[in-house]
Amino acid sequence: MAATELESAHSAGVVTTVDTAEVPSAAWGWSGESRRTFRAAGWVVVVILLAMLIGNHKGKIEDIYLVGFAVAIAGILIRDSLLQRKPR
Repeated sequence: MAATELESAHSAGVVTTVDTAEVPSAAWGWSGESRRTFRAAGWVVVVILLAMLIGNHKGKIEDIYLVGFAVAIAGILIRDSLLQRKPR
């Protein structure tokens, strides 16, 4: 028969660096950020913004904004990758 109590991460051997008083879900190991996932999502957004250049609009102002935002996001992603490689 299955138990009805949730097993905390500490009793399962998982150690988190987040204070469980601030983030109650950290006791079960549900806290943290996935830098790899955020970077992948950022690159997907860059590709989508550049794909929006193909369209039926006549003005070039939209193109400037799309390329500008795509370059800004790509710059942030590249900067984040470079800063991650440097030791702290």
